[in-house]
Amino acid sequence: MPIYEYQCTNCGEKFELLQSFNDPPVAVCKNCQGEAKRIISLANFHLKGSGWYATDYKNKDRAKREGKEEKEDKKDN
Repeated sequence: MPIYEYQCTNCGEKFELLQSFNDPPVAVCKNCQGEAKRIISLANFHLKGSGWYATDYKNKDRAKREGKEEKEDKKDN
């Protein structure tokens, strides 16, 4: 279930709620009972590791085999 962020138009309070996609949006601030609006916030995105696909996950043996196959194809032509 996603976490939605809301902000009160009356007091400015920001709060988050864990809601299902089917749940209706919250219309009332839990702090002052004012009007609450759903806001768009940045998603947390965290890369871990020393590099990208080419340095961390790429199968080096596969690349060597593909390189050999290309060389053999060139020799056949």
